This record gives sequence, C-alpha cells and structure tokens, in this order.
Amino acid sequence: MKLVFASNNAHKLSEVRAMMPAGVEVLSLHEIGFEAEIEETGKTLEENSLIKAKAVWDFINDGMSAAKPLNDGLMVNGVFADDTGLEIDALNGEPGVYTARWAGSPAANRQKAIRELEGKEDRGCRFRTVITLIRGGKVQQVEGIVRGRIAEQEFGEGGFGYDPVFIPEGYDKTFGELPAELKNHISHRARAIQELVRVLNDGLME
Repeated sequence: MKLVFASNNAHKLSEVRAMMPAGVEVLSLHEIGFEAEIEETGKTLEENSLIKAKAVWDFINDGMSAAKPLNDGLMVNGVFADDTGLEIDALNGEPGVYTARWAGSPAANRQKAIRELEGKEDRGCRFRTVITLIRGGKVQQVEGIVRGRIAEQEFGEGGFGYDPVFIPEGYDKTFGELPAELKNHISHRARAIQELVRVLNDGLME
C-alpha cells in the first residue's frame, strides 16, 4: 500500500514513516509532484485536515479509481493529512486552529502564550492533532491528544514550534528539553499516528 502524506516536513515524514506498519509506504508531496499551496480556510482542525487531504486526493485521483498511476507509473492508494492545534484552557481554547500563525512566527507564538497567561493560576492546555485519511473515496478521521501546561519561560532548544514552553502531563520538563525519542512516543502527533496505524492495520486485515 502506498499512501501520500500531505506534507514535505522532513521531521513529520521521518516520524510517520518510522511508525507505519509493514507493507505501507509513505510518500511526500514532493515525491508525487504536488507543488501547489493549500489554503487552510477551515474553522476547526478537522476541517483543515480534510481540506489538505482532499486537495491531494483530487490531484492523484482521476475520479474512476482509488489507485491512480502517476507519471512514473507509481500507484497511490490513498492520502492522509494532519492539522495540529494548541488549546489553552484559560484562553477558551485559543489559539486552536490559528496555532501556527497566532503571533506571526514560532518565537513570537511562544512569547504570546507566556504573556497571555501572565498572572493566571490556570496554565493548563492540550495539544491536539487530527489526521484525515482518504482511501477509495472513504474519509476517516482520528486524533491524538496530550495534556500539559504552559511554562513561565522557555526551556530547551529541542523540537520546534511551542515545544520549549509546553510541559506534558506527568513530566517536569518541556518538549524542548525532553529527548526526541521520548517526545515522539508521547506527543499528540505520535498518538494520532498510532490511531492511524490501527485503522490501516484493520484495512490490511480485511
């Protein structure tokens, strides 16, 4: 089975490929020749994930077959896409769908999170990843969630995005400080991928 992951992010691709079951090959957008920018106009993570998956599905699918050969004869069986949001309790779930562009840059986003919670006792939050899978025209969605809290300042230089300010539940260090292997095991994206793998395994056994 060959699936396209609607991303060219090397970090994400590596993480996803490492968790895929035997018999499933994951291709990047670059590998199928998809170069268009996908406009994420959804108001929820579910909507944005679906928008991305459907854009790539429409690119590879001729409307008659779930497995369309591309220019080099490669057969593609399906597409999946993810969208992730940080949902802060004291901010009524913000930034949510606007997580990546909340303040304009990763560094500015982290500082805004710290600033918005200044003086607040409740620093609880959760990271949530939604993955949309399209195979044979059938749409399935899974999610992964990890709860935690926002640190009062940045710690660590690992990871990316909000990692230096997010302390996962059960730990006293941020994702930016924890070893990548551990973070990739307990993260929201890892948990969503685990759910995706469960769905794929069910499909392989059918």
